[in-house]
Amino acid sequence: MTYQVLTEIAASISELKSNPMKVVASGNGMPIAVLNRNEPAFYCVPAQAYEALMGLIDDAELIKIVKERQDEETVRVTLDDL
Repeated sequence: MTYQVLTEIAASISELKSNPMKVVASGNGMPIAVLNRNEPAFYCVPAQAYEALMGLIDDAELIKIVKERQDEETVRVTLDDL
């Protein structure tokens, strides 16, 4: 069976067990697919990659809101109205 691996870097569970910091460092801050018997078991996401991914998710949510509101009627105001 084939599996889609959603990262450029993959490591085996054996490698992760023997030297976890080396495996994390090999990803250069990007997520790493951890394989069990050549099947993706889970992804290891370093803190800096996690923050970047969360930023992308936040951006996607904002884009969704903008698209939902894009056709709404606009209301003109002045600073005095505020």
